[in-house]
Amino acid sequence: MATIQREKIYECEVKRYIKKPSGARSPFWKIKNVAEAVADEDKEYRCKDCHGKVKLFRKHVANGPASHVEHADKQDSEYCAGGMYFLQATDGRTPRLAADPVV
Repeated sequence: MATIQREKIYECEVKRYIKKPSGARSPFWKIKNVAEAVADEDKEYRCKDCHGKVKLFRKHVANGPASHVEHADKQDSEYCAGGMYFLQATDGRTPRLAADPVV
């Protein structure tokens, strides 16, 4: 039986807000370790390389993988510099931003 390979990315961007002198909140993205983002209870995540949508996986078992994210869309992984499918590709493709980046 073949083993299914899973993408495991341990850093991502989380959405933060800064308060401007006018009182308005302005969003910005900050790179964080996924385990740290989980501990801080961040709510919005995206890939730090392609800005694509990611799925969050929290560590649930002692010997399991650490908290990580995976691309939600395989096409994003195929053209993301940190994506599993991009790293496995042998066709000389170049990385690019996600087709539908998270803003």
